[in-house]
Amino acid sequence: MTERRNLPLDGVTVIDLGQVYQGPYATFLMAKAGANVIKVEPLGGEPIRQRVHVSKGAAVPFAMLNANKRAITLNLKSDRGREILKQLTANADVLLENYAPGVMDKLGVGWPVLNELNPRLIYASGSGYGLSGPDRDNLAMDITVQAASGMMSVTGFPDGPPVKAGPAVVDFLSGVHLYAGIMTALYERTFTGKGRLVEVAMQEAVYPALASNLAFVYDKGIAPPRTGNRHGGLAAAPYNVYPASDGYIAIIGINEGHWNNLLGAIGRKDLIGDERFSSRPARVKNIEETDELISEWTRRHTKTQAFDTFRKHKVPSAPVRDLIEVTNDKHMHERGMLEWIDHPQFGRIVVPNSPLRLHGADPVERMPSPRLGQHNHEILGQMLNVDQAEIDRLEAEGVIGKPEV
Repeated sequence: MTERRNLPLDGVTVIDLGQVYQGPYATFLMAKAGANVIKVEPLGGEPIRQRVHVSKGAAVPFAMLNANKRAITLNLKSDRGREILKQLTANADVLLENYAPGVMDKLGVGWPVLNELNPRLIYASGSGYGLSGPDRDNLAMDITVQAASGMMSVTGFPDGPPVKAGPAVVDFLSGVHLYAGIMTALYERTFTGKGRLVEVAMQEAVYPALASNLAFVYDKGIAPPRTGNRHGGLAAAPYNVYPASDGYIAIIGINEGHWNNLLGAIGRKDLIGDERFSSRPARVKNIEETDELISEWTRRHTKTQAFDTFRKHKVPSAPVRDLIEVTNDKHMHERGMLEWIDHPQFGRIVVPNSPLRLHGADPVERMPSPRLGQHNHEILGQMLNVDQAEIDRLEAEGVIGKPEV
């Protein structure tokens, strides 16, 4: 018997049919916790891998989200391809997919079929709007769910149109929830011995993040406005992004201690007790004066100078940094969250580690994201005892593809 590694998910086998960001991020977190993740792709590769035909940079997210996985290609439109998937799933712990609802059922490898085959299986489904309900079949991408969820309606400035969030927040919020659902079901299985269908809808994963904006609905009885960089419920000041001589700095003051510290930082202690600024409601009422008071000082300093001053005075703040600065962030590199690697396909790039810090666990050796079908022979041979002659036939019949060189 192989000795178990000191990693929380060592011994857990995951069949990963995830694509783009949502599904692959959930399984990336599992792989970095020690799970054996087998990425199953169509013969042409999943959509993010295919972006390499647009530009190298467009496909780099594939390297970020698929490290520490092994890859196999399968044509699930073929009988033999579906049979191989069933064989792989028969002894797996988790199968994850984020196809449109009903796709796996139409292929004959949905939850009812796989659950009967393997009652211990955790079947995880990610979708835009869920597996039920009148909107189930609506097409869903990050930007469309930002629109449908209400997120876009509160993003942007009051005099401008709705704006999407810069990052793919919906994909990753729902990806984290999908990971949490899988972990919850795996924990339950230790008591029941039975698997479960777990689903996460992108729209539903977003709703709790609108908490501040929803406060406005209940206070005013109307839809909240777009507030730019100010508090979504217009319930806090200072709360904004302020101009510096070389960029911008974000500043927030939640309590009176923060405000008094800020006045000390900008040399305006004379305003302590001023009725215009003496409480949070007063500062919100006089928000233009509040913001101009701060901006008048920040404009005369660089964002680094301002941040150093506010940090010294214990005022919550941060310079607005671009992604070149963040990619080279000394703090995250020292903590091991970011790492420069020489990727066999993409060259010298920065890739992330898992944000989940599992103290006491052994470090996971970094494996770069796999080439398309890289582990076809290894997985079929080791897990299903398929010999080389049969592998050659599967390639010739278009059930699997030839590994990418």
